[in-house]
Amino acid sequence: MSQHFTDRAPAKINLTLHVVGRRADGYHELESLVAFSRSGDRLTLTPGESLRLQVGGPTATSAGDPEKNLVIKAARQLADRVEGLRLGAFTLVKTLPVAAGIGGGSSDAAAALRLLARANNLALDDPRLLEAARATGADVPVCVAARARMMSGIGEKLGPVLDLPPLPALIVNPRQPLETKPVFDFMKIPVGGETHFGPHPQIGSNISFDALIAALRKGRNDMEDAASVLAPIIGKVLAILAAAPGCKLARMSGSGATCFALFDNCRAVGKARKAIAEAHPDWWVKATLLN
Repeated sequence: MSQHFTDRAPAKINLTLHVVGRRADGYHELESLVAFSRSGDRLTLTPGESLRLQVGGPTATSAGDPEKNLVIKAARQLADRVEGLRLGAFTLVKTLPVAAGIGGGSSDAAAALRLLARANNLALDDPRLLEAARATGADVPVCVAARARMMSGIGEKLGPVLDLPPLPALIVNPRQPLETKPVFDFMKIPVGGETHFGPHPQIGSNISFDALIAALRKGRNDMEDAASVLAPIIGKVLAILAAAPGCKLARMSGSGATCFALFDNCRAVGKARKAIAEAHPDWWVKATLLN
């Protein structure tokens, strides 16, 4: 019987996303508090000589060419840094929407790195693994631990893991892909320019639910307005979420088009999920806990 390893690849939710400015190399500097869902894609590794990827699941057709998948890129980046790395066949069950602002591909890549670490007895804080994560994509490093924390720069600067209270949440994607670059292009932040939208709220570990919600309300997603112009349905999703009984905060994640709402109890999340899924059966609607 073949040995295999399995891990989940949760959704990454930007509870806040402040665009600090645009660097001379064109990349945008960010400050973002991220949290992760308790559900998402599932990735399995069967160790072997050759590197392969098979993709299935409800959103597999949107994931593109497996050879260009970030799972393969992450594995190759790690193999370039670890001599004799044991690779193998990956099987990805894709359930998260693609180009949705919730880091699905980055989380898949991070899961691949975790699985390869297990198969090769590498520590998750091995510098070579972290270098491979950074080389794979800007959001991959924060997805390796998949725990709530601040990220800054272009994603390479990570704050300490934060012990946040579990956040009952409803995540909604209207099935409209939205790439990040057009959103940044629409924002027209000049090279070397700063946004001056205001400081990020200070959020630490062991914060209460009410205090966290109050702090999050002082933050924002600076990409939300531009994304809503490019994909007007985002405004509709946000309005529906904000109107749901018990909603404490409704916001877009990443560059969209996925939005989320936070509630103070799972019962309210369940009721909102049922109502929205029935009214919009073509939308992707997921009830979860974030932390």
